[in-house]
Amino acid sequence: MNEAYYIALLCGALFGGIPEQVHDFTYPGGAASIRIDCENKSRVVEFGLDKRSSLDSLQQALFAAEITGKEPVVVLIDTDGRMGRFEWRIARAANVADVPIRIIPAELADGLGAGG
Repeated sequence: MNEAYYIALLCGALFGGIPEQVHDFTYPGGAASIRIDCENKSRVVEFGLDKRSSLDSLQQALFAAEITGKEPVVVLIDTDGRMGRFEWRIARAANVADVPIRIIPAELADGLGAGG
C-alpha cells in the first residue's frame, strides 16, 4: 500500500479530518501552495511510510502549522514491524521540535475493514 491509501483510510477515522487540503501562501519570490495530508479543526497531520522519503514529514507538518495556525502532528506508518533508522530519525527530530508523533502499524488498516 502507498501513503495515499493510508491518508484516505486513516485521516477521517483517526483524526476526524479531511485529506489533501490545499492552502496558498506567499513568499518573497511570489506565491505557491501546499497540500496537507490531513487537516481537522485544530491539527495538520503529515503522514509518511517508514521509508527515506518520509524524512521531510516533520518539515511539512511544521510549515503547514505555520500557514494554518494549527498544531502539527506527524504519523508514520510502520510497514515492517520494527523501529528502523528512518522512524528513529523522524521521531527524535519530532521530539526535539515538540511535535507529536504517532507510529501506527500498517496492519491497523485491516482492522478498519480495508484489508484485501
